Amino acid sequence: MKIVLAYSGGLDTSVLVSWLKEHYSAEIITFAADVGQEEELDGLEAKAIATGASKHYTLDLVDEFASDFIFPMMRANALYEGQYLLGTSIARPLIAKSHVEIAEKEGADAVAHGATGKGNDQVRFELGYAALAPDLKIISPWRMGIFRETFPGRTEMIDYCKAHKIDVEASASKPYSMDRNLLHISYEAGILEDPWFDPTVASNKAMYKLTVDPEDAPDISEYIELDFVEGDCVKVNGTSMDPSGVIKTLNVIAGKHGVGRVDIVENRFVGMKSRGVYETPGGTILLQAHRNMESITMDRDLMHLRDSLIPKYAQLIYNGFWYTPEREALQALIDESQRSVTGTVRLKLYKGTVTTVGRKSPFSLYDEAIASMEGVVSDYDPDDASGFIRLNALRLRKRSQILGKSKDD
Repeated sequence: MKIVLAYSGGLDTSVLVSWLKEHYSAEIITFAADVGQEEELDGLEAKAIATGASKHYTLDLVDEFASDFIFPMMRANALYEGQYLLGTSIARPLIAKSHVEIAEKEGADAVAHGATGKGNDQVRFELGYAALAPDLKIISPWRMGIFRETFPGRTEMIDYCKAHKIDVEASASKPYSMDRNLLHISYEAGILEDPWFDPTVASNKAMYKLTVDPEDAPDISEYIELDFVEGDCVKVNGTSMDPSGVIKTLNVIAGKHGVGRVDIVENRFVGMKSRGVYETPGGTILLQAHRNMESITMDRDLMHLRDSLIPKYAQLIYNGFWYTPEREALQALIDESQRSVTGTVRLKLYKGTVTTVGRKSPFSLYDEAIASMEGVVSDYDPDDASGFIRLNALRLRKRSQILGKSKDD
């Protein structure tokens, strides 16, 4: 039997290489998706082989992640439950796609992952596998009783590694878990499971990797300009960049000013509430700039229609339904809505805040003559408003008259 395991090199997946090999008498091939973890990928191949894998793949997916997943999502201004920028969620369909491609290339019998039985990732990965390779066997050890009985906690996993001479740097008292990619870093579990715990206290400052504490950010604000073409940012401060370059550049600029921290309790797809702390510096800037680019270029009713679909679109991504006809249909509408979203937005960054201070576009729908309060002659005739208001008030008057009669009776 041949199994391709999604591998990070951490405690869980290091144990899985050895356990799957023993339990299934299988050849284990490990796979890691480089979606912007940076130094976390160092030495993975040597570690995987030393742990028992016959072969290891690390695929550079950073550019594809930015252009084919992050940017399409940003065109929709997608936020889950009004706060979460979907940093972890949007990486999962790409990882699942690449996982399947390696399995097919190797002629593997199954794919395996180390997602827990309580989280969203098990759903996201497996929905991706089902959509892209419906006949491929899926192994999810954390949903197997025999695996949970063998490893009820981290202590047992660490002991297993010692007994099998598996080199892992792990502590049974690690205070939280972390997941990083190009768009964000998420922190959860451990000390963060108490929703009253304040992760910004001085003793916990080292947890944050992408952003400085807003209180420690520069005392001088910084201006930044983003140029958009059909909904996609193509320049930062006048310099042309590809999508991954945009995100990397904005991460550095925003991180310096403490922009992009979010602390939320969210509703997981599997049913429970979960507390998560996220750093999404570049994404926070990009979202605000894109929204403000739309404000001057997008037709009102088109914007309102698209906005009404954002919660559904975000929910599809969060729950793992990227490769579905409904997401693809929504994406088509979203992308069509972006045809005129071209121009420049100017932002000011200061101690964790992002303020829009300018926007301009060759496709601007803003007419200063119409908007002016200075009596400028334009296509807008204030006299027309009388009939407009009267017609819109008709149903309200009628309702009030009927209710008044009812009270008199």
